[in-house]
Amino acid sequence: MSPRSSPVFNVPGQDVDAGYESGYASGSGSEASIPEIVITNPHLRFLNRQLQNLEPQGRSRKSSSISRLQLTSLIADILQWCITTLPSLYQTTAFGLTGLVTLDMLSEMKIPRPQMVDLIFLDTLHHFPETLALVDQVRSRYPLVNLHIYKPEGIETAEHFAEKHGKRLWETNDELYDWVAKVEPAQRAYRELHVNAVLTGRRRSQGGKRGDIDVIEVDEAGLIKINPLANWTFQQVRDYVKANGVPYNQLLDRGYKSIGDWHSTQPIQEGEDERAGRWKGQAKTECGIHNPRSKFAQYLREQELKKQDEVLRQALESRIETSA
Repeated sequence: MSPRSSPVFNVPGQDVDAGYESGYASGSGSEASIPEIVITNPHLRFLNRQLQNLEPQGRSRKSSSISRLQLTSLIADILQWCITTLPSLYQTTAFGLTGLVTLDMLSEMKIPRPQMVDLIFLDTLHHFPETLALVDQVRSRYPLVNLHIYKPEGIETAEHFAEKHGKRLWETNDELYDWVAKVEPAQRAYRELHVNAVLTGRRRSQGGKRGDIDVIEVDEAGLIKINPLANWTFQQVRDYVKANGVPYNQLLDRGYKSIGDWHSTQPIQEGEDERAGRWKGQAKTECGIHNPRSKFAQYLREQELKKQDEVLRQALESRIETSA
């Protein structure tokens, strides 16, 4: 994706106001109704500094206590800013606790239909039955919210997935599994829905690579990612869900905290990081969705190198046979 076709791009050493109005492209793009968003690196740092002041823990460091109402109000400010500022905004969710809190807060804001934030759910075909049951509960609880479900391309069932890619692909080639089940469907959703920005459920307290995330990020493909509850703890999220009667995954009552596919998710022990049950015993902590460009580029490069090695091997064998 070229800088000009990306939702966000940086213009080092150039006056970003030249040719643009109020931080947006002039409207000459192919999607005239969805202007490109121009955010320079200094502007991104400025926005994160400003939004840091709205984060609950940042405030609680100065005060011994902060009410749940204040916490909710602070996040509502961030969400209102997103809705007002970012065109073609969606929420990506696997219906974890944080995403459910965001969804519930948005529903309480009484947003007009044209500005409502649609959901994108990636059905890998390997979710727990409890997760799929929760999807139905969410549809019932929030009937005004549009839910876009994306599955591996051309595949509708787990059985079909195994027929096409082999049994237990997540064990035989986890890079390919991540691409087929998660990254490609995500990229297809962003492309077909013309997504400029997404709300995510990532939080710093989840640990790993998420430990130092900002409220606003821009990934390698130019997608704006907003982590509105970045500074909330698991307990704060859980308290909100209980206090507001938000439907949640029943696996949380059985020792799970971060829930993904059934084959790569386990309950965690007391004192472990929230995501310790994901890919337990493996070095990986992310599936590639939150770094799709480099993940796929790495996969493609590996496949190309294997192909080149095979061509070279066949050429050498052919030369040896000819010489003989």
